[in-house]
Amino acid sequence: MALQWMILGYVVAAEAALAILLTLPSPKLIQDRIVALVSLFLQPATGVVPFAAFQLLDIYWKNEHRLMCTSEVCTAAERDRYEKSIYKAQRNAILCVFACLLYWCIFRICKFHKDIKEKEEVEKRYKNQ
Repeated sequence: MALQWMILGYVVAAEAALAILLTLPSPKLIQDRIVALVSLFLQPATGVVPFAAFQLLDIYWKNEHRLMCTSEVCTAAERDRYEKSIYKAQRNAILCVFACLLYWCIFRICKFHKDIKEKEEVEKRYKNQ
């Protein structure tokens, strides 16, 4: 069960590293190559979004069917276990949201770089005419 969250955590860390790499100032040639390389990575990485959405649905379902521990009969250990499971679910939900958000940010950054490159080429053609 924890393997899927570990994988999602690594994916979020890799996406964060890619987002930082894309936004760091660098020479134009290096930046173009980085954007081209990340763009190749984006197509297969699209699977992160449905995976994270499925995990969010799993969290929601488990939350709806979780045993409540609110009565006086619950021991301190049961209450601690219940609270710990709530905190883990919240952490995992945030992880899923970050996975989707970072993927979208990387996609948009690459798209903006490509659009800027196309506009520069059009401007260069107009200047040459």
